[in-house]
Amino acid sequence: MFDNMSTLDHYLKIAIRASLIAGEEILKIYHSDFSIGYKDDKSPLTQADLVSNEIIRNKLETTGIPIISEESKQVSYSTRKSWSQCWIVDPIDGTKEFIKKNGEFTINIALIKNGITTLGIIYVPVDKALYYTNSNKTRAYKTVIQDVNHPLEHILFQDENSIQPSLEHHTKVRVVGSRSHMNQETLNYVESLKEKGKQVDIVSKGSSLKFCLMAEGKADIYPRFAPTMEWDTAAGQAICEAVGLKVIDQQTDKPMTYNRENLLNSYFLVSR
Repeated sequence: MFDNMSTLDHYLKIAIRASLIAGEEILKIYHSDFSIGYKDDKSPLTQADLVSNEIIRNKLETTGIPIISEESKQVSYSTRKSWSQCWIVDPIDGTKEFIKKNGEFTINIALIKNGITTLGIIYVPVDKALYYTNSNKTRAYKTVIQDVNHPLEHILFQDENSIQPSLEHHTKVRVVGSRSHMNQETLNYVESLKEKGKQVDIVSKGSSLKFCLMAEGKADIYPRFAPTMEWDTAAGQAICEAVGLKVIDQQTDKPMTYNRENLLNSYFLVSR
């Protein structure tokens, strides 16, 4: 059990270290001629997903906290419901982007306590950009890693790296979505904004980078009216909440919670 900031700081450093090491190994495969397989649900899978998963699990297991990961066999809810805390991991979020080699893929790690996000880390291996919350989720940070072996104490809790989302008024509403693959529910939402007299500008990004756009103030609204899983959103939600944004489940009209019986998320909306 964790009950103080020093313990959470320790967990945060372990999770960051795991993401950095996994990111280095992912890049070796990314720059090679890798093969592509497919899971039962027809989603793509590469060796990088599996290598990243193994590295992250090995690091996080030292905390003694159970792990929910996209690339591991899922534990039944009859067991999970007794967990007061757990890690939620996506070893590579945006495998399709990884395959396209457009750089828009991430590593997501979040720590959950009693269903609530406590820590969040998103690492972008290609850019070496690290987004993370502090240990009481009151601030989020972005830094570019110059050396993955650089002591973490030098990158944690640096005020100059604190994300300060812009609060200036925009004539256009910047909506996070896809220019070419938005579904009808999202198109309907965009139309509803236009009917209210808003000018809408669609901002496109892959993977959990959508949450990062919101956290940095580079977008105003992120409507996700398409299927996602808990590992797609937990880290991003933590980072957004740390800068004062809301991530609202459209079924409950409350902040999304985690380690639910069904790991499939409802539709959600990220906004200020």
